[in-house]
Amino acid sequence: MKTPAPGRACGVVLVLLSLATLQTLRAQKNDIDIYSLTVDSRVSSRFAHTVVTSRVVNKASTLQEVTFQMELPKKAFITNFSMIIDGVTYPGNIKEKAAAQEQYSAAVERGESAGLVKATGRKTEQFQVSVSVAPAAKITFELVYEELLVRHLGAYELLLKVQPQQLVKHLQMDIYIFEPQGISFLETESTFMTNELAEALTTTQNKTKAHVRFRPTLSQQQKSPEQQQDTVLDGNFIVRYDVDRTVSGGSIQIENGYFVHYFAPEHLATIPKNVIFVIDKSGSMSGRKIQQTREALIKILGDLGPRDQFNLISFSGEATPWKPQLVAASAENVNAAKSYAAAIQARGGTNINDAILMAVQLLERANREELLPPGSVTLIILLTDGDPTVGETNPSEIQKNVQEAIDGQHSLFCLGFGFDVSYAFLEKLALDNGGLARRIYEDSDSALQLQDFYQEVANPLMTSVAFEYPSNTVEAVTQDAFRLFFKGSELVVAGKLRDQSPDVFSAKVRGQLHMENITFVTESRVAEQEEAFWSPRYIFHSFMERLWAYLTIQQLLEQTVSMPDAEKQALEARALNLSLSYSFVTPLTSMVITKPEGQEQSQVAEKPVENENRHRNVHSGHTLFRYHSVGGKASRVSGGSSADPVFSTRRGWRGQGVFDKLYNFPTRLGPPGPLHPHLPYPPHRTPWRPTPPDVMPQTTMASPHHAPIQPPSVILPLPGRSVDRLCVDLKRSQGPTNLLSDPGQGIEVTGHYETEKGHFSWIEVTFEKPQLQVRASPEHVVVTRNRRSSAYKWKKTLYSVMPGLKMTMDKAGLLLLSSPDRVTIGLLSWDGPGAGLRLLLRDTDRFSSHINGTLGQFYQGVLWEPLAAADDSKRTLKVQGHDHSATRELKLDYQEGPPGTEISCWSVEL
Repeated sequence: MKTPAPGRACGVVLVLLSLATLQTLRAQKNDIDIYSLTVDSRVSSRFAHTVVTSRVVNKASTLQEVTFQMELPKKAFITNFSMIIDGVTYPGNIKEKAAAQEQYSAAVERGESAGLVKATGRKTEQFQVSVSVAPAAKITFELVYEELLVRHLGAYELLLKVQPQQLVKHLQMDIYIFEPQGISFLETESTFMTNELAEALTTTQNKTKAHVRFRPTLSQQQKSPEQQQDTVLDGNFIVRYDVDRTVSGGSIQIENGYFVHYFAPEHLATIPKNVIFVIDKSGSMSGRKIQQTREALIKILGDLGPRDQFNLISFSGEATPWKPQLVAASAENVNAAKSYAAAIQARGGTNINDAILMAVQLLERANREELLPPGSVTLIILLTDGDPTVGETNPSEIQKNVQEAIDGQHSLFCLGFGFDVSYAFLEKLALDNGGLARRIYEDSDSALQLQDFYQEVANPLMTSVAFEYPSNTVEAVTQDAFRLFFKGSELVVAGKLRDQSPDVFSAKVRGQLHMENITFVTESRVAEQEEAFWSPRYIFHSFMERLWAYLTIQQLLEQTVSMPDAEKQALEARALNLSLSYSFVTPLTSMVITKPEGQEQSQVAEKPVENENRHRNVHSGHTLFRYHSVGGKASRVSGGSSADPVFSTRRGWRGQGVFDKLYNFPTRLGPPGPLHPHLPYPPHRTPWRPTPPDVMPQTTMASPHHAPIQPPSVILPLPGRSVDRLCVDLKRSQGPTNLLSDPGQGIEVTGHYETEKGHFSWIEVTFEKPQLQVRASPEHVVVTRNRRSSAYKWKKTLYSVMPGLKMTMDKAGLLLLSSPDRVTIGLLSWDGPGAGLRLLLRDTDRFSSHINGTLGQFYQGVLWEPLAAADDSKRTLKVQGHDHSATRELKLDYQEGPPGTEISCWSVEL
């Protein structure tokens, strides 16, 4: 008897999705073919629901094993999984963890490889199932999971990882977003997009709805004409968005008898803060950890507000304060603190207890002496990488000591660096004291992770926030009181409406601003709200009830961390009942996956918890389909792994070929056309004109007989009839320099050129609209928007489209920042002579008349004097009333990428 397939739900999630087979050659050899792969994601009022469906056929003449494995967000709950083999459905059944464990243990005792599913990466968890497939048989995998998207530094993020590792005949992703408040901005980013693939991406948007579709053809998926069977799809696809916030009291939304209240008022002033940074400098922090901590601290100290007070405590076996009391965040104090932070060295043991108690004592003394500004917020931020080894070492005693000392007066945030630290200890320490814990992953972007966390808590806007609803209107309301509300975040409350609730639903939100109490009042008409969610294309049924259940379970589980055993058991019982009622795989439940008769009968999918990663090396690697002939002992082959999405090792990018093949720009007059997102900067982007021999000799190829030609500091394409390029050499070290500043374009470029090394040590590009900063160094590129920073390694494909700006990077190491009406800024990681960071400009005719700066001055009415009669290789260049000697020289053009070509240009030294 065939089991009917479960009805397919419609929805979306903030998710990392990974679908991967082996290499194509192995796939062909085994004749395992993924002929369809679809992702249907729907975000309804922040609640996300995703359905992933993969269809596979075994074209071999023998039995094959296929392993379905994918990544999903840590905060997501799996709600359904099923396999359909030749029309028969094999569902996953969600049970209490203890019952599922019995079934798993029984399978192990029978000698079956039960395959307990449990793995965690930086942002993701892994799910996998293996099944044997008969010759010519087809199998369909379907996985469903859900999550409430959390607003982080002013945006929600939907993150999908796409990695099929073979061409897929039908590959389609559909992302539907419905936000009744209105969508304020939406942007996409990809680490695998090419020009051909960009044609397969469509985005439609109106005030409240957005639909992003990605449907590449087989030819668009091909890596190159030479590698027709290999796919270029290998990386991340991200959608970021935020909503309009016109109502200060928040948005109340109602669907099918449930409500959700989103609260994130705009235009509130930041409350001054008193913050103490407690920094572990024990021996285990030596090397890269302490170096990145120093780097992050220096940046964080620079972000303190003028009304803030702060102090530093460094600790190993003993705790040592930087100053005997908190000091104002004046320029003088901040600079002194930066010098102190830069000199912190790692050695000794770990005395966490005394360090935190010292921070509390400093705050309490300042409070007694009335040195804390009225209405200010007090924060303690602890960073440690290990367990306590000196002084009080019992975690329970430390937690007790700290809670008694803080006594609800301050908020403690705990950052655990690496995997040697006991995360459960830090989590309870933070949650007991009104804060939260966060793991800092050891990677090249650890300093950015620290800065990113600080930005989350750097701008408190309200304290003592309480939501109030008429008692005769609602029941089963989630957490409705919050100690702090920070800029860029969002407070969310959900609940049930009573049967006899009024037609107009009202709410109050009370809280404290810097120096005054405030009350927000808002109301919502029930019938109008219900009607808003009747769009079947964008909405999945009863999503708000599931949102309420999801949020309730998450909060109950968080409360158990800080509760005594008796209360903990009661909270876990409530969370378990909800998990079973709504079919959520949570830390209290497991999914038992059934299989065809004769195969191993039990695989158990469990929800990992953060602290289970301790003392083991955790990767977010993944292989989605693995297979081999059953019957032998041949080992399973995995299809590789990737690190964090920001720094993943991306395989299979579209090859660039030799550089001269890439430049097929047509010769024409008039303004340049659209920017090619993956081509290195071309050697000539100004309108082409024949150049007189006495002005600009023809480009020559390198000769093996003369000394190596070096690249200039910068090559400037200048509009005009006589000279179209200028080579500028920066011969005097000037420290950080304003290279370009154009208020009309809303662009500023600064940089530091190292004359001894012959390249830039860093270049920073700042845009006014959108507000964005790109800082490039030889190591990586850091993009900061809305105080959120992301790091990208050079020569990793990137394609990001946001309102008013496109950002692309190719495998050659060229980052281009462009928009239809702006000058294009290029940043290049150059490997040729004078290797290092280089600056490129394109479409310079778009500079406004307000352009200035060391390089910008050359776009302000440049005048060329006639050639000197005695020496036609020299002439004078007049710039803003100043004369510059220009010499015709051979230079290496780095704009085409290594190894570069020799050009003859007019060279100016500055």
